[in-house]
Amino acid sequence: MFGILPEGHSPAGGCVLATCCEYRVMLPNFTIGLNETQFGLVAPPFIRASFKNVLPARKAELALCQGKMFSSKEALDVGLIDDMANTKEEGHAMSTKFLQTFSNVNPAARSPMKQQFRGKDLDELRRNKKKDMENYVKFVTQDHVQKRIGLYLEKLHNKTKK
Repeated sequence: MFGILPEGHSPAGGCVLATCCEYRVMLPNFTIGLNETQFGLVAPPFIRASFKNVLPARKAELALCQGKMFSSKEALDVGLIDDMANTKEEGHAMSTKFLQTFSNVNPAARSPMKQQFRGKDLDELRRNKKKDMENYVKFVTQDHVQKRIGLYLEKLHNKTKK
């Protein structure tokens, strides 16, 4: 069982990690999301599945297709995070309190219950891991995709200079 308190912006991998946790709490004035399409990438199927396990299907579809980065408030409103804390200390306390709600739950029952919710996605990940990786590498190494990634990184770099 894991809770997460991102202490900054959580694009891409930070968002994926959050979707794998039981409890997500965030500080205000940060963003979270899967922004891959903004720079020409397609999120792999296992990432899409994890995102869909947290968000309603239509919201997940739109967010992935748009490369949407949610503000902390938007993420709370759509269910991408569970709570918002004003300080890091408050966030840690909220996470601890949530995780303690499982203290009387038998892990031997909780684990198979969780598997019933996420097992099909894990099976698909295992079954298609090699094919998904090959497809991703083939896609991401294309010249036009590399160019888009370069332009996106340049844009981020220029933004930090200002």
